[in-house]
Amino acid sequence: MSATVHDITTPAPPIVQEVSDGVFAYVQPDGTWWINNTGFLVGRSRAAAIDACATEARTRALVDAIAQVTPAPVQTLVNTHHHGDHTHGNGLFADATIVAHERCREEILAEGKPGTSALIRTGTWTDVDWGDLPVAPPFLTYTTGVDLWVDDLRCEVRHVGTPAHSTNDSIVWIPERRVLFAGDLLFNGGTPFLVAGSVAGAVDAVTALKSLGAETIVPGHGPVCGPEVIDDVLAYLRFVLDLAVLGVRDGTPPLEVARSVDLGRFAALTDQERLVGNLHRAYAELGGAERGAAMDFGSALADMREYNGGAPLTCLA
Repeated sequence: MSATVHDITTPAPPIVQEVSDGVFAYVQPDGTWWINNTGFLVGRSRAAAIDACATEARTRALVDAIAQVTPAPVQTLVNTHHHGDHTHGNGLFADATIVAHERCREEILAEGKPGTSALIRTGTWTDVDWGDLPVAPPFLTYTTGVDLWVDDLRCEVRHVGTPAHSTNDSIVWIPERRVLFAGDLLFNGGTPFLVAGSVAGAVDAVTALKSLGAETIVPGHGPVCGPEVIDDVLAYLRFVLDLAVLGVRDGTPPLEVARSVDLGRFAALTDQERLVGNLHRAYAELGGAERGAAMDFGSALADMREYNGGAPLTCLA
């Protein structure tokens, strides 16, 4: 089994979707590598945004899209986690207070200037024009969470309590509207990615989402959906854990396990090579590593490239 080759070269344009009164999802097809979703909320005199984009061009398009909906300035920007597809463009929200978990700030500062990390410079992904973006970490941070008010609408910004997709995942839950911005805890139509977090932690964090009673979910990648996506993601995570247990038992390296397995219902997901990285993380945890512990990302990503036929991973951002 090898990774699925994307059958498009230019994704469709972003979609602004009003998911509740004054609450908007900004959905970027096709949701593959570095092509994330964001969101924004519009009040009477101010707006708030949830996440930026990976590149200068994509973030400028997001800023323009918000301006077409409301003349109100974006005064708050929430980051759901530190990964560059959600934070590289932070600096283009020049008048906003950037809010995130305390570990998110640490990770952004450690990574440095957007688009220049070692993994990008060494050709993990196909070439992307990242643009010229400053390092813009959150400057208002929390440990467990904070409430964000847009006029009288309360939005609960909450750290999920464990490494999962990353070391610092947060959600934005709007209980009055039953709307959840899930960040990259949830992918709709794409393969979840846990190399920087924890497979076991993701199971716990995603399971906890079920108790919210969300009716509308904006996933980190893929179309807006309903709560059914939670069970879909949990099924994939448990699939990874089961494979890892067998692989560790038999002494089979993650790449060999991924190449030999029948993906079954998960064969339709994009970016299938992430299975290899997810197995690297699961193996580490089965070997006693703590959730979110540092690991050899380079080896995991190199194996993902091997699964991809030795070619860089396709990025259409």
